[in-house]
Amino acid sequence: MQSTNTVEITLENFQQVILEDSKEKLILVTFWADQIPESIELKDKLAGAVQGFDDHIVLATVDCQTQQQIAMQFGIQGLPTAVIVKDGQPIDGLSGPQTDESIQEFLEKYLPKPQDNLLKQAKQALAEGDANSAYTQALQAYQLDSDRADIQLVLADASLEIGKIEEAKKLLEAIKLVDQDSYYQALVAKLELAEEAADSPEIKTLEQALAKTPDDVEIIHKLAAQYSQVNRYQDALALLFKRVQKQPSDDESKRLLLDVMKALPDGDPLASQYRRKLYTLMY
Repeated sequence: MQSTNTVEITLENFQQVILEDSKEKLILVTFWADQIPESIELKDKLAGAVQGFDDHIVLATVDCQTQQQIAMQFGIQGLPTAVIVKDGQPIDGLSGPQTDESIQEFLEKYLPKPQDNLLKQAKQALAEGDANSAYTQALQAYQLDSDRADIQLVLADASLEIGKIEEAKKLLEAIKLVDQDSYYQALVAKLELAEEAADSPEIKTLEQALAKTPDDVEIIHKLAAQYSQVNRYQDALALLFKRVQKQPSDDESKRLLLDVMKALPDGDPLASQYRRKLYTLMY
């Protein structure tokens, strides 16, 4: 399958593609000729390898039979050959027959990594108010690269949006001084507000009441609901699971437990943890 972002280089569009477009995207120029099958093979392999990266790279092809002047301008000595151009200048290249592995290794230096795409999707989801999707994508990016501050910050932001306050706090505490930019400062302020909201007077009153009558199922349900409203899902799950553990026949508590689990983002480790607990308890 060829990239939808492919252009054939001619003298007419050379300046636009090589000198102008290369300021916005990387230009991967592959040189080929009908009489050299290896050059056609490389062209096709490169087209497949850059599929899906149209926002980042343009595949430009040069037919050396009809565009000899362009091949000479690049100083092409033999085929197959491919060159990466940035800001009008060649910065790297390939020559000779290539395996899929060698092409992938070459392009990995220039194509976005999976965590970059996940981070981009997480930012978009946050902007659209879809905190659950943002958390799922940011968590996947973090699992691929846990040292990047930009990923840590977006994951902390998404965590705050869905009420994972302690997780957000740990992420923000790990941010190095050099990475404590305005986004970081805004998240710290957001964390402080979230901590205040998560410990409302209603919650404190219910917690005090439950301490006096720990088996009062009505208080348990009310407190679990309050926890859920301020996104304290872990506290809600722990409270309801403890009740189900003590009273396996309490279907209402079990239903509430499942409802809280459903509210968690896809792939949330907390949901998996309590599904396993509930499964073990039931079977």
